[in-house]
Amino acid sequence: MSDSTEATALDITNETCPMTFVRTRLALDVLAKGHLLRVTLKGEEPLRNVTRSAQALGHTVLATENGPDNRHTLTIRKN
Repeated sequence: MSDSTEATALDITNETCPMTFVRTRLALDVLAKGHLLRVTLKGEEPLRNVTRSAQALGHTVLATENGPDNRHTLTIRKN
């Protein structure tokens, strides 16, 4: 991925905690600094945990979009 404005997509709607953040962290680990990851997840607990964990690792959550069926999409910038 050459343009940091393009986002890599990760769908973890079928995962449960703690695997939601494990999958997110693995995806972030392979991205270059400044690149974006769009994580689609399902439920309030994964939303809280992935957001908190990404921020604790120093990444920036740029946006949270709420969708149907308790699905959410986080846009995370790798720092």
